[in-house]
Amino acid sequence: MTEPRTADWRALGTGVRLVVHDGDLDGARRAVEDVLDRVDRAYSRFRDDSEIVALNARAGSLVPVGPLLGSAIAAGLRAAQLTGGAVDPTVGRAMRAIGYDADFERVRDPGGPIELRLEPIPGWRSVELSSDRRTVRLRRGVELDLGSTGKGLASDLAGAAALAAIEPGGGVLVSLGGDIATGGTPPAGGWRILMAEDSETPADAEGEVIAIESGAIATSSTTVRRWQRGDRTLHHLVDPRTGAPVESPWRTASVVATSCVDANTAATAAIVMGAGAIAWLEAMRLPARLVGLDGTVTRLNGWPDAAGASGSAA
Repeated sequence: MTEPRTADWRALGTGVRLVVHDGDLDGARRAVEDVLDRVDRAYSRFRDDSEIVALNARAGSLVPVGPLLGSAIAAGLRAAQLTGGAVDPTVGRAMRAIGYDADFERVRDPGGPIELRLEPIPGWRSVELSSDRRTVRLRRGVELDLGSTGKGLASDLAGAAALAAIEPGGGVLVSLGGDIATGGTPPAGGWRILMAEDSETPADAEGEVIAIESGAIATSSTTVRRWQRGDRTLHHLVDPRTGAPVESPWRTASVVATSCVDANTAATAAIVMGAGAIAWLEAMRLPARLVGLDGTVTRLNGWPDAAGASGSAA
């Protein structure tokens, strides 16, 4: 049995990490790159030729969509339903209104003063997706943004593709901007994951480490993807109730779930729900770690305490 092999690169404006246990790293990487290229072309808001940009431009019309975009929209609508609208795919106009209208590498560059224009959120019920996911109709004025659940879905799809590309009996871990999906057989002791607020933190940095045998984990935070406009500091998590960057008692939320799209949904919802997140996560029986604005950590539903979560990560 060989040591896990790792590859790191950038795609979709964020860091990608692929870890392969007992398998062909190069083949797995090619499979992941193919998935992420298809994701970029299907539902990136930041390229003029993507399917979602064309869909947003045709709000009010019945528009045929490809299987990948249809699945991504379905995941976004399911997230909205599960969270009571705390995670909502119709925040596209609001995201542009607060200045997140380009790839984050460009958005984060300092700019001049901004007049914050709050945009009302149309709500997920303004999206009509056919039962076969082949056609979509957006209400006029609606723009979709699938940056939250879409990233989790991309991690799930990339993990499945990587696993299919390696020998039977091996295992894979795919991290896309901190949204982590696993598959197959883990290394001895499980997949060890550093709990960091910034997904760009090196895996061997100091900090709390947990191990999972299977499933997925996602982290949402208001401390990263922040940008300055004049004297205002903004971040990328929009509260669908206000159309503005969310104000939450939690600066970071991490959740373990069966799939990465579910983990991402729950982590994002926890930030938006604020104090109400604890009861919701307990009802959903999802292990979670919430970090308050003062750094206080709240662990729920079997999340290991700090004394039992240490060591080095994959």
